[in-house]
Amino acid sequence: MKTNRFYKILPVAAFMFAFLGCTDLDEEILDESLTGTGEAEVVSGSIAPVYGSLRQVWMHTVNFGLQEVSSDEGILPYRGGTDWFDGGKFIAIHQHLMTPTNSLVGDTWTAITLSLSRAVLATERLQLEVDNGNSAAQDPLYEMIAMKAYLNMLALDNWGLVFKKDASDQLSELLRGQEAIGYLETELLSVVDVINNTKGPGRLNKHAVEALLARLYLNAAVYRDPYGTPDFRSEDMDKVIQYTSNIINGPYSLSPEYFELFDDSNHSNPEIIFSLDQRGVLQTEHSRWAYWPISGDLIPRPEFPNTRGTDAVGVTPDFFQTWVEAYGNVDPADADARFFKENTIIPENLKDLSGVNPTNDADHFYTIEAKQFEIDRGILRNIIWGPRKDGSGNIMTDGEGKVKIYPVINRRSSGADIRYVDHTLKVDFTTEGSLHNAGYRFSKYQFSHTAPDCCNFSSVDLVLVRLGEIYLMRAEAKLRKGDNAGALEDINTLRTSRNARPAQTPAPLSTIDLDILFRESGFELYWEGHRRTYQIRFGKYEDSWTEKNDSDVNKRLFPIPQRAMDGASSESGFLVQNPGY
Repeated sequence: MKTNRFYKILPVAAFMFAFLGCTDLDEEILDESLTGTGEAEVVSGSIAPVYGSLRQVWMHTVNFGLQEVSSDEGILPYRGGTDWFDGGKFIAIHQHLMTPTNSLVGDTWTAITLSLSRAVLATERLQLEVDNGNSAAQDPLYEMIAMKAYLNMLALDNWGLVFKKDASDQLSELLRGQEAIGYLETELLSVVDVINNTKGPGRLNKHAVEALLARLYLNAAVYRDPYGTPDFRSEDMDKVIQYTSNIINGPYSLSPEYFELFDDSNHSNPEIIFSLDQRGVLQTEHSRWAYWPISGDLIPRPEFPNTRGTDAVGVTPDFFQTWVEAYGNVDPADADARFFKENTIIPENLKDLSGVNPTNDADHFYTIEAKQFEIDRGILRNIIWGPRKDGSGNIMTDGEGKVKIYPVINRRSSGADIRYVDHTLKVDFTTEGSLHNAGYRFSKYQFSHTAPDCCNFSSVDLVLVRLGEIYLMRAEAKLRKGDNAGALEDINTLRTSRNARPAQTPAPLSTIDLDILFRESGFELYWEGHRRTYQIRFGKYEDSWTEKNDSDVNKRLFPIPQRAMDGASSESGFLVQNPGY
């Protein structure tokens, strides 16, 4: 290795790369044919850290939070003047007033570039194995080439650039616009027809690569000119249709029960194409997507009394209003199985809380076996129900050991006027709108039954690519080519597939246009980290929503972190700050 050249890239790609040579690369081993000895161990030791690093990329306070809070979907106030200020980074991101020193942007840059540097190193090692006759390394090599493209697509989406780098002793070449698109296209096309297609969703396969190509061609209009009006070329849309059709005609199927996509057993769900495997095989698995928005007074897993939410991100009133506008006088919980699933079944005689409050409700409960209790899923509103602790901190049970389920007491912000957690539509940066109970909440992911606490050891895979998104992409490409009938057919196939609860199966639409399709993307993909990208592509990102009025097109891209700019200062002109910062 050329040491002098190697250290020149550290501030740019990821300075932590320097430590990979002495890091135990076997610390995170996936189980999908990644374990073994000898040659197999070399393969597993090369690719497992790359897959495992996606956990950090998609942490709630890294790329996931960056995507959600910058969009019109989620908002994170300074809760009660005590929680979640964190230097104002979430408020600035939501208002599009971020600067190069914003740590949410900086932490995302670090996580993505570190993961990318690991993928480069894995590619290098696996290529050496292939050259030395280790045939078992060939398909993992294809995976790592695809993984480099995936991570670079995240960088392109966030900062408008990609890192072209094929060996660890090379200086990264930074590409933007059409050059970046062409590089990613070449990388993905080099593996799409040769990569193995029998792996589970925890590994990149042929259809996952096809999905990445479809994403690339669909977003190409934005990537070519991030600050202008997107020019959606017919040839790009044709490629989107080609690759999405390949996937739709493949082995996957839409999940009749929408929320099973985000359950303990979702690794085997036939809709999921690519996910972060969390089935107890990574020591760093987490359930942050589940617990981050949930009330800190709610105990979602009574068999583990220390589980609770954090009262972080709330649903913006604007995003909720899109459901209201779609269904009019019908409650979206009754009209669309994707909006809500009732798991906390409250007996009829307990539903009326007139005159009931935390001071007189000792007998206002029902009971259930601890392991059978599940919180409601979807978008949580108003008063919520859950387990309660006694004065000694123990979960309250009846004489048979069943858990007592009460209206949840708001202990975090009600003060002397003790009351229930009552999630309000209003959530903003005012004092009232920042209280811990303020805002409806996302409850999309199940709290895993294998998790001993609310933060770690979840068996629920984090879904990164699934068939529902593929239908949306094909519908959009058809619509942009003028095939309204084809787009409508795809959207209605998607809507009516969620039919496990017939009374809540979304009815087919009679018409489709870009605004309706954008709305449908929100209904299908909320709380999965896609909203910002869709807003930019559909021309909605400069709109105003709760506590956000900035309309500067430069904010479509995030600033390159100051720490990266400073680190690259010795390479004159290597890193150029994005416009507007």
